[in-house]
Amino acid sequence: MRHTLPIAPQFYVTAPQPCPYLDGRQERKLFTALQGEEAQRLNDKLSKQGFRRSQNVLYRPSCADCSACLSARIDVNKFKLTKSQKRVLNKNKVLERKPSSPWATEDQYQLFRKYLSARHAEGGMADMDVFEFAAMIEETPIRTRIIEYTKGSHLMAVSLTDLIEDGLSMVYSFYEPKPARLSIGTYLILDHISLAKEARLPYLYLGYWVPGSPKMGYKANFSGLEIYYQSSWQPVDNPEVFSADLHPMNTVPIAEQVANLSLPDSKPVKGR
Repeated sequence: MRHTLPIAPQFYVTAPQPCPYLDGRQERKLFTALQGEEAQRLNDKLSKQGFRRSQNVLYRPSCADCSACLSARIDVNKFKLTKSQKRVLNKNKVLERKPSSPWATEDQYQLFRKYLSARHAEGGMADMDVFEFAAMIEETPIRTRIIEYTKGSHLMAVSLTDLIEDGLSMVYSFYEPKPARLSIGTYLILDHISLAKEARLPYLYLGYWVPGSPKMGYKANFSGLEIYYQSSWQPVDNPEVFSADLHPMNTVPIAEQVANLSLPDSKPVKGR
């Protein structure tokens, strides 16, 4: 006898808190636990619907009166290098890529602290200690890699990268902040586009693009950009069309959002 056991994760909403990207707005997230033998399938499915992973949690912005945060990915086959991006590749050609299993090291943590101090001193991660850092790197129930970029014996950059069904997902990255002219953050994205192409994966997931945010607006500099908007992925042919001012009051109620989610199929279970 065969029965089916539905995969029915529970979804929750965080309490409102100040938005880290747009002044004067409140942030709220829809989230669910990522655990068990179906974690990879759930991550694959929800990543295609704008969710992001943080350790063993999947989340998506679900603010009450704002929808400025837009999930972003690059269609790697439509991406074309600009002249400035070619210069970034050339400036960083000395870096050596070293992928490995997700394992935190002291060198990574020291680079992480240096990066936060220079770029995000007032951010939510500013107080993260070495144990919390190790958890961020190592607590993953899915296929994940830590990719180090070195110059000789010096660690220059790190990316925590997930492998999902249709692409790579850059969960979190940090790098040597000086000299800024190296544009190592841009280089990491360019190298991951190459990685996705090498693996014959169509997309590179970048997290959220927030029009009007100095911290998150840079993603519009990459051609082939798509955003998850109104329940589907749409190409961003002209980033100027999108503005944070266009999105408030365009939100969908939480219950409707959850009801419209597509979840992994039920799995067969053998009866005894």
